[in-house]
Amino acid sequence: MIKMSSLIIDDFKFSLVPSGSVFVGESKGGWIYSSQRPRHEVQCPEFYIMDESMTLKQLSNLLNKNLEHESEIIWNRERLEHVISLLNELLNKEHNDLDSKKKWEVRCPTQGEWLRAEEQNKINIKCKTKEILADSVSSNYRGAMMDGRPRKFTGHGPMKWHIATMEIHPSNKKICALSSAPMDRENRGLIARFVITPVREGAAVMVPKKADLRANIRDELLWTFLLGVVPSFAIPWLRGMGDYVYSGWANLLFGGLCIGFVSGAFWRPKRPTIMFEDGEIIESSE
Repeated sequence: MIKMSSLIIDDFKFSLVPSGSVFVGESKGGWIYSSQRPRHEVQCPEFYIMDESMTLKQLSNLLNKNLEHESEIIWNRERLEHVISLLNELLNKEHNDLDSKKKWEVRCPTQGEWLRAEEQNKINIKCKTKEILADSVSSNYRGAMMDGRPRKFTGHGPMKWHIATMEIHPSNKKICALSSAPMDRENRGLIARFVITPVREGAAVMVPKKADLRANIRDELLWTFLLGVVPSFAIPWLRGMGDYVYSGWANLLFGGLCIGFVSGAFWRPKRPTIMFEDGEIIESSE
């Protein structure tokens, strides 16, 4: 097999992204970062990704349809699935020279693949855009895939029709955040780029679903005591108000607990990063 630095399907150009690791998520301990934890390693095999997002002209040519009445691409689940199906057909027709030991597919990138491509400067990013990913939505990274495969929705309710997106800052393209979009309806303002990537087969490696609850509670009690209760009693004592420490201990205790509790929203010690080898192995349902 000859490794190609780029692939062209129809008029879509895909650039090679070398295999490697990327870290996803946040290790800061404050509660405001809870939806971005735990920080974890994602190992991606080499794959190909579109340099630019799909344009209206490219979509018109792919669908063999005049879309001049649309000022921008309007995405929903049916159109996205149809486009992916057409691109997979083109891939099978035009590129049978890919590594035959692997199965290849066209789809939207996962967050890990997107961040890996961005880290390698393989994609052009525009400010104030919202880009479709292959992952489903979730409240945090517990249960996230660590081998770059798409994360599936495991809950119940209307959020199963939403899909994860990467939202770019209005003025700084280096700042991006995980967001979501409902795909059971027409969406304006979304963009999409696609990847040619090996199909992950067999057992998957994911972030452990359960955290060490006892350790978290123990740490929270410790820091609430040190940052809230201790200063609450120490300050009046050091200011010569020792009598109030005895007479108003209930107020000082309550105030210290409140301060210590609120401090947890903004600061707690950093949480550990979960490395790939520490992930939880699960059998694939596919």
